Amino acid sequence: MLEWMHDESMVGKLHGDFASKTMEDCRQFIRKSKDGHSDIHLAIASDADEYMGTVSLKNIENGSAEFAIAIRKEAMRHGYSWFGMTAILKKAFEELGLESVYWCVSRENERAVHFYDKHHFGETLDIPAGILDRYRGVRNLKWYSVLKGDELDVRERVAGCRVIRIKTIPTVDSGELSVFEGGQDIPFDIRRVYYISKVPEGVRRGFHAHKTLKQVLFCPYGRIQLILENKHGREEIDLSDPSIGVVIEEPTWREMLWLKTDSVLCVAASDHYDPEDYIRDYEEFCSFIKG
Repeated sequence: MLEWMHDESMVGKLHGDFASKTMEDCRQFIRKSKDGHSDIHLAIASDADEYMGTVSLKNIENGSAEFAIAIRKEAMRHGYSWFGMTAILKKAFEELGLESVYWCVSRENERAVHFYDKHHFGETLDIPAGILDRYRGVRNLKWYSVLKGDELDVRERVAGCRVIRIKTIPTVDSGELSVFEGGQDIPFDIRRVYYISKVPEGVRRGFHAHKTLKQVLFCPYGRIQLILENKHGREEIDLSDPSIGVVIEEPTWREMLWLKTDSVLCVAASDHYDPEDYIRDYEEFCSFIKG
């Protein structure tokens, strides 16, 4: 915890004096968090139980709370921020019965603004006066909110690739059945299906693109971050819901980061394996899409 507090690149644009914090301050914070009622602070940890950051609900009152998160630099771009955020929002609405959660960041904090905007959290202008009073005198803030019942990270596309909702049929006390059909639910016939399993947390795979092959990728178990790059830009999306898939129909560089050990990535492809269709060199890929 003290590591990120003393990292200027992580706290330079945060509201609060973290640079003066000591190890004893951290210990007191942890002790206090165990019996807090108006504030809830939870640690974000890896599968190996290594501390990656802290996520909080502060000033819980009148059906609302203020969200906050801080992570170590080492945890960035590994999905820990999104994992911690969704977990504590679920706690806020399902366990605590809150109606709304608010938070703000400095508009100069481009990294944070990009993160929230990327996950489709819209800027909020209607903030209760009591919450605004806590930030009196602090300028250039961008406010966000989530209301009970809102869906999180509902995207239609990621790097220009279509995000699909796979047909899913729930049954009482017997799980769910998900199904998609080639030429019906996805825009190509399926000629090959493969899956990747038994991968440890933190391992990256992929690092290639295809010239003509079309694919749909989904994660029936676990949690995998999918990083895609093509002529539309570079974006990432977490795959952790078996009913969510991403359709890739154009040359797209892809990397897959395993955020949970033993997660499974399934791929349905439009053609049989052809080594000549692969682009495995990133510079060659950049030249290919420019051409």
